[in-house]
Amino acid sequence: MSGRFEGTVVIDRPIEYVFAYLAAGVNDPDFSPRVQKITKSTDGPPGVGTVFVSTVKDAGVTTTREFELTEFEAPKKIRWTERSKNIVTAKEGGYDLEPAGAGTKVTIYNELEGHGIGKLIAPLALRAARKDAPNFARRIKAAAEK
Repeated sequence: MSGRFEGTVVIDRPIEYVFAYLAAGVNDPDFSPRVQKITKSTDGPPGVGTVFVSTVKDAGVTTTREFELTEFEAPKKIRWTERSKNIVTAKEGGYDLEPAGAGTKVTIYNELEGHGIGKLIAPLALRAARKDAPNFARRIKAAAEK
């Protein structure tokens, strides 16, 4: 089973600033308490093919996750896929950005899917992610506006 969650927020910063903040890829610990650490493992500026490796703690279990950027259209769109082989992964995720007055409307989404025993856990993870999605979007706003 796979399923999608998403959250939308307006950030009081110009679209170019917000895109650069999100595209850097290493700011996730500022707004996602589950991300303990994240680094860019490929050379050069972020773009299609860039890989990020993170250490994440979910339900008391620490895992390593690897994400690859699959689409990169400044300043409006970022897409990724999870390359790691965890029991629940983000099959696809992304940010969509659009101007909103002097600010930027951002929608984040992830499509989660389970593998092996993760097929039993994925519905629980998805339910928790959907419940937290509005707060997750607000945490992105707070971090990007610092």
